[in-house]
Amino acid sequence: MHGLSRLSNGASSVSPPSSPRHRVSRGKGTTSPAGGCDGGAKNFRGGVGRAETKNVAERFRYFLISALYRKRGVLLFAPLLYIAGMLMYMGTMGFNAMSNFSVGGGDAVGPGSMYRSPEVFEKLWPFMEAESTNRTSNLLSNVWNPKMKQGWKPCIKQTVSHPELSQSNGFLIIEANGGLNQQRISICDAVAVAGLLNATLVIPIFHLNSVWQDSSKFGDIFDEEFFIYALRNHVNVIRKLPEEILEQYDNNISNIVNLRVKAWSSPSYYLQKVLPKLLEWKAVRIAPFSNRLAHAVPPYLQGLRCLCNFEALRFSEPIRMLAAKMVDRMVTNSSKSGGRYVSVHLRFEEDMVAFSCCIYDGGEEEKRDMDIVRERSWRGKFRRRGRVIRPGANRVDGKCPLTPLEVGMMLRGMGFDNTTSLYVAAGKIYKVEKHMAPLKQMFPGLETKDTLASIEELAPFTGHSSRLAALDYTVCLHSEVFVTTQGGNFPHFLVGHRRYFYEGHSKTIKPDKRKLAQLFDKPSIRWQDFRRQLQDMLHHNDVKGIELRKSSSSLYMYPMPDCMCRKTDAKVEYSNTTKTT
Repeated sequence: MHGLSRLSNGASSVSPPSSPRHRVSRGKGTTSPAGGCDGGAKNFRGGVGRAETKNVAERFRYFLISALYRKRGVLLFAPLLYIAGMLMYMGTMGFNAMSNFSVGGGDAVGPGSMYRSPEVFEKLWPFMEAESTNRTSNLLSNVWNPKMKQGWKPCIKQTVSHPELSQSNGFLIIEANGGLNQQRISICDAVAVAGLLNATLVIPIFHLNSVWQDSSKFGDIFDEEFFIYALRNHVNVIRKLPEEILEQYDNNISNIVNLRVKAWSSPSYYLQKVLPKLLEWKAVRIAPFSNRLAHAVPPYLQGLRCLCNFEALRFSEPIRMLAAKMVDRMVTNSSKSGGRYVSVHLRFEEDMVAFSCCIYDGGEEEKRDMDIVRERSWRGKFRRRGRVIRPGANRVDGKCPLTPLEVGMMLRGMGFDNTTSLYVAAGKIYKVEKHMAPLKQMFPGLETKDTLASIEELAPFTGHSSRLAALDYTVCLHSEVFVTTQGGNFPHFLVGHRRYFYEGHSKTIKPDKRKLAQLFDKPSIRWQDFRRQLQDMLHHNDVKGIELRKSSSSLYMYPMPDCMCRKTDAKVEYSNTTKTT
C-alpha cells in the first residue's frame, strides 16, 4: 500500500640524420641527408638504394590510387588514415604536455600573469584624484540603466491555489551542514522534499561544522515561528518530534535510521526509495542533506523552494534589529549620493589566498605564510608528488582573489568617486592593515560591520560566523550596487535575493577577472584606456543583470520565471513579501 504523495594542427617532425654508414660522396648540386626537411632517401647515391626506394614509392602510389577507385577500399582506407593521423597528433601533444609536467610545468608567462597592480595604481592615482575633484555628480544616482528593467515582481502562484494539506505520511528529519547559505540550500530543499512526500518537517538540525565552528541553532539565525507560519498552508513544520515517536527510538534521534541519499537526487528517487521507508517507520532521517535534491524538479516543488527561500526564511529578531540599524547608518553616511551605497563581498582571507596558490607582492614572507596555512588546512594536498602549481596561469585564468587595492581600482575606473560610501563584507583579511590601506585611500567612506556597529552591539554575535554573515548579508542586500569578487554561496544567494526584490535586476557587478588580470598587468596604460575598458565592463554587468534560469541552474540565484512573473502577468502576490530577511 502506498501513501499519498504530493505528486501522483598536425605538427610535422624533422627527419633524423642518416647513419654515417650510409653516407656517400656528394656530387654537385646534391644536399646532405641531414640538411633539413628535404633530407631523405631521394638524396642517396647508389643503384640499389634508389631502386628499392622507387619500388616502395610506386607500390604505395598504386595502393592509394586503387583504394580511391574502389568504393570498398575507400571505406577501409579513409578511417585508418584518419585514426593514424589523430594518434600521431595526440601523441605529439601528449608528449609535450608530459614534458612540461615532468619538469615542473614552467609557469605561464605573458600579459596578465604577474601581479603589477601596485605599479598601475601608482601611475593612475593622480588621474583618479583629478577626476574626483572635477566631478559634479555621483555615479550612484544613475549607475543602472532604467531601460534594462523589465518589470518582474514576486509571484509564487504555483503554491497559492494548492488544496488543503492531507494527513501526513510521517516525519522528516534533516541535518543542515556548512555555513549560513549552504544551510539555506538544505533547509529549502528539505521543504520541497517534505512537500513531495507529504511529510511533516522537523525544524532542521544544524551540524557543527569543523570549518565554521558555529554552534548556532536554527532559531539563533532564523525566525523559527515565522518560518512555521509562512509554510502553514503548504508544508507542516514542527519544532521537535512528538514524544510517542521519540519513545520508539529511546528518546534519541540518532537511533532513527539515517537514509543515505545521493547528491542531486531526482523527485522520483524520493518517491521510490524514501517514501516507502517513511510509511513503514513513520520517521526518517537524512544526514547530511546538502544538495540532496536536483535543480530540475516539477513547478510545484520549485514553488516551495521559492516560498522557503524568499518568504519563509527571515533572520531572527536580534539579527534583524542590528542589521536594520547598520543599514540606516549606511544610508545616513551616503547623503551625498541620495542614501545609496556600494557593498563589496571581499574574499581576501588568509585561507582563500593560500588555496588559490596565487603570488602577490609579499616575497618570502608571503610564501612562508601561505605554506603554513596550506599545511594547516589541507595537510599535504599541495605537496603531493607530481602536483604542479602555476600561479601565473591561475592569474591569467582569472582564478586569483582580487586584492582590496584591485577592487578599489576597478570601482574608480568604472566611475565611482571618493564620495562613494563603501561597505565591505569580509572575514579576516590577510595582512589587513597593509592591504586595506589603499582601498581606504580611494574610498574614505569605507565601512565594515566592525566600524558600523559598536563592540557592545556585536558582542552577542561574536564567535558565531553565521550570525555575523547574516549581518553582512542584510547590509549588502540593501545596497544600490553589490560587487562579488570570488564566487561562493554568499553571492549566489544574495544575487538571487536582489533580483527578487529589485524587479528582476541583480544590480550586481561580477567582474571579468581574466580581463582585469590583463588590465592590471599594464603599468604603462593610459587613464583614458583604463577607464573606458572598466566602464564597458560595468555596462556589460548592467545588461546581464536580468537573466532567466536555465534548466541546469539554481533558482536561488535565478528566481525568474519560477519565483517571479512579469508585472502584466502577475495576478497573485504574497502579502507578506518584505525586504526584511
